[in-house]
Amino acid sequence: MIVKANISDASLLSEIAMISKSFWGYTKQQLDSWVDDLTVSENLILQTHTFNFLVEDKIVGFYILNQPQNNNCELEMLFVLPNFIGKGIGKQLLQHAFKKAKNVKVKTVTLLADPNAVAFYTSQGFKIIDKKESSIAGRFLPIMQKDLEV
Repeated sequence: MIVKANISDASLLSEIAMISKSFWGYTKQQLDSWVDDLTVSENLILQTHTFNFLVEDKIVGFYILNQPQNNNCELEMLFVLPNFIGKGIGKQLLQHAFKKAKNVKVKTVTLLADPNAVAFYTSQGFKIIDKKESSIAGRFLPIMQKDLEV
């Protein structure tokens, strides 16, 4: 079940983001360098479209969709706990985000992808449109986009 996040979920969502990111085998040093990027604040929840995926009333994943700008929304975060990866939860969260974006008349959704997630996003219709250097020198992250107009 997908439900709107509450500000009281902020610390749990931050924890889910870190746990999910660690699934890909990053070092502790890398994960520590991303703490700020992966922290979900109460303010972030208030200013964005943030939704949780519940299994038996437990949050096992979430997404954050930023406010629209110029007919585009950025998918800020989408994370699923490792034990639930591969069960279709990420796809359901993404489809929910697309519906939310269409409701506010957005034409495209963009995101900065973890290299390990590119195959997932490509399978959901995203295309790589550019790249951005990450906080780790020499490491580039794909910028991906999906056109919502069909």
